[in-house]
Amino acid sequence: MAPSGLKAVVGEKILNGVIKSVKKDGEWKVLIVDHMSMRILSSCCKMSDILAEGVTIVEDINKRREPISSLEAIYLISPVEKVICLLCSFCYLSYFNISHIQNLFNNILFFELQSVHALINDFKDTAFTYKAAHIFFTDTCPDGLFAEIGRSRVAKVVKTLKEINVAFLPYESQVFSVDDPTSLYSFYSLKPTVERDKMMENLAEQIATLCDTLKEYPAIRYRKGPEENARLADEVYQRLNAHKADNPSMGEGADKARSQLLIVDRGFDPISPILHELTFQAMAYDLLDIKQDIYNYKTTGIGDVKDREVLLDEDDELWVQLRHMHIADVTKKVTELLRNFCESKRMCTDNANIKDLSLMLKKMPQYQKELSNYSTHLHLAEACMKKFKASLDKLCEVEQDLAMGTNAEGEPLKDAMKSIVPVLLNNEIEAYDKIRIILLYIFHKKKGIGEENLAKLIQHANIQADSNIITNLQNLGCNIIEGRSAGVTLPERKTRTESTYQLSRWTPIIKDVMENAIEDKLDRKQWPFISDPAPINTTQTAVSARFGHWHKNKSPTEYRSGPRLIIFVIGGVSHSEMRSAYEVTRATDGKWEVLIGSSHILTPTSFLNDLKSLDQVPNPDC
Repeated sequence: MAPSGLKAVVGEKILNGVIKSVKKDGEWKVLIVDHMSMRILSSCCKMSDILAEGVTIVEDINKRREPISSLEAIYLISPVEKVICLLCSFCYLSYFNISHIQNLFNNILFFELQSVHALINDFKDTAFTYKAAHIFFTDTCPDGLFAEIGRSRVAKVVKTLKEINVAFLPYESQVFSVDDPTSLYSFYSLKPTVERDKMMENLAEQIATLCDTLKEYPAIRYRKGPEENARLADEVYQRLNAHKADNPSMGEGADKARSQLLIVDRGFDPISPILHELTFQAMAYDLLDIKQDIYNYKTTGIGDVKDREVLLDEDDELWVQLRHMHIADVTKKVTELLRNFCESKRMCTDNANIKDLSLMLKKMPQYQKELSNYSTHLHLAEACMKKFKASLDKLCEVEQDLAMGTNAEGEPLKDAMKSIVPVLLNNEIEAYDKIRIILLYIFHKKKGIGEENLAKLIQHANIQADSNIITNLQNLGCNIIEGRSAGVTLPERKTRTESTYQLSRWTPIIKDVMENAIEDKLDRKQWPFISDPAPINTTQTAVSARFGHWHKNKSPTEYRSGPRLIIFVIGGVSHSEMRSAYEVTRATDGKWEVLIGSSHILTPTSFLNDLKSLDQVPNPDC
């Protein structure tokens, strides 16, 4: 499946603006990337497309490389240095299990620190590593680093030096990430890191590069209350104006003046990230061991058991079709699609199950790719249902009642405590699931609960070792302990009449915000503007002298004339909130496109792990 939406825009920008821009017939080049740029590249470009444009090899700038002095090199790297003292914030990591530590280090630390210096080192000796350098920075290069490059020997062989303004990860067609799982700690810990200001500036620049890439110059709004919302919105506004000065075509086009960027904090909706979601993608990422979007499982059926590794991304059309469906519908849909496929190929199957698929694969190996894909998603759905039936059916009912404040019949919840006590006393239910129930109970009480009551709940649940997760939510502005109220209550909800499954009645609060923003019904006092951009004459927009008719050379995917609503959530975004962006876009019949992003993608477990860290004191000796 070809990339679409945000992925397609970024993919075209990298292929056209980087790879093809320095391509010469008959010449091969080496492509050098760092951690962040490799993640961007792999999310939206196929390796075959890159190699087809005269690239002979792609290498990691931070690994040992053999010199190829006969070839020119394309450097696609981040110029932003990660400051080592950021590590101080995470020197309490013994608190977590080893896999959490490894994942954190592998994803965020050290990689970009050395990118520019590794580039300089490639040309410091008499024998250069490459013949020449074409340097493309993912975002703005700081003056100090720019001057350092100018003083180095690499300056003698630089043929290209550009900032391409793609300092974000296009995670899905309508979802982006700035790939920083540490941001919840950076924003909300009681012991803020000394680099919080720098982190805020980098984050604002990353969001600005998203708008630049999309040719958007949106009006910026933020949720009133938390100081960090207004501050980040202001930082983004300043950087957006700088990008607009360099790229006057930003915001041009019919209806573009209606585009908006909303900054919202994670404390705005603490319920959505902790509920057990029963839509396919959210459920799989919550219940199964999926890391870096890779699902590992063992094949069953006739013959030897084999280990399989599957990437869950938008190259898989079946995954895109199923990911937002309720789990109750997924198996039916896969079975129906499989039956249609078999009929179209004149293959006989009465019951579409994994065993049948194993038989069909042996009989008709020419359809191995398609049948393996159906097998994967049947296996994924069955694995989710197995977990659900083991312990979650009753748990989900309690969660939905607490979140909604009503039971499945719409009657107000009379005795919430009576509902949660059996869950807390059940030794078969995991500690984190009990914490999720206690938090939902507290949110149901609106203004928090007494300290004594909380202590009793923690004791009943036997979760003393993890109890700080609950109290740390106060850092996000949530009412946890009665009397220590942050004064913030969850907003009034829209009344929804569409039919839904009893165990999936909750709608993420951000979906209300998306719909209200598009309908121009958002309260301007609660969601103030930093500034409205200057009105754009949509009947005849002046052609930029610098960029001319840039859009005539762009694909329809990149040049979208309708407005966009871009939402950035400080501290992580959940899968249910990601799904909401697609649902609201679909409901407008494509008149609006909603994009949502954050520092990172949350699962309930990762969110609780993030919360657990907030009261940890950095080690000054680190």
